Amino acid sequence: MSVPEDDQRLLPLAQRWPRASKFLLSGCAATVAELATFPLDLTKTRLQMQGEAALARLGDSARESAPYRGMVRTALGIIQEEGFLKLWQGVTPAIYRHVVYSGGRMVTYEHLREVVFGKSEDKHYPLWKSVIGGMMAGVIGQFLANPTDLVKVQMQMEGKRKLEGKPLRFRGVHHAFAKILAEGGIRGLWAGWVPNIQRAALVNMGDLTTYDTVKHYLVLNTPLEDNIMTHGLSSLCSGLVASILGTPADVIKSRIMNQPRDKQGRGLLYKSSTDCLIQAVQGEGFMSLYKGFLPSWLRM
Repeated sequence: MSVPEDDQRLLPLAQRWPRASKFLLSGCAATVAELATFPLDLTKTRLQMQGEAALARLGDSARESAPYRGMVRTALGIIQEEGFLKLWQGVTPAIYRHVVYSGGRMVTYEHLREVVFGKSEDKHYPLWKSVIGGMMAGVIGQFLANPTDLVKVQMQMEGKRKLEGKPLRFRGVHHAFAKILAEGGIRGLWAGWVPNIQRAALVNMGDLTTYDTVKHYLVLNTPLEDNIMTHGLSSLCSGLVASILGTPADVIKSRIMNQPRDKQGRGLLYKSSTDCLIQAVQGEGFMSLYKGFLPSWLRM
């Protein structure tokens, strides 16, 4: 039943524009979460770049000879060698990214869940619908946010470049966007988008699907009610599954985005996502695809 126009004006903004409100709320929540957990994201990215076998082709011995560090030693190393505030290097494009990505994927997922697929007769959302909806929402949100993700990854590695005696690439966030756009055009801003949306699809499939499934199971089969404890346990499980599924694509994505490029914007280390995957497994072993797994899971 439609609401008269005069009555609509009296409704709260969240009811008058539910999708826009959901986007803004998701973006605000993501910004707070990003600021709180960004050091884990920076640590994860630095771990993913350690021991990059493909760098040997360029004669880059600096990283090749550096000792491997785990999550804690990497974080402490950043504080000791670069300064405490460098744990938030690249946080600005990360916030841009999460406003677009989190807002876009949640609005898309809820629209698919409520309008396109719909719930079953017992008000439960079937698993197969969660899988498809989560993957589609992740792909759309991540594709839109790819330029901000690209800038974030490259800025996260600036401190490491400085320690290795290499010139810094950017003076700031907006200079990074402008430089990438000038060197590679619009397509340059979407470098690494293929593994990026693959990661997003896998993460969202594991994240949103597991969350809905675990929460439904806990409410129906345990004394727990639909409260913060149930949400917390569901998030713990969904983050684990999402990290297991998405970390390999995340490693490939980060390496492709951070690789040096020629004057035409073409990567010097990897020809494609598949090439990066093959070089990583052959040069570093299969478990190299799970570098940065622990901080990734803790962050999720």
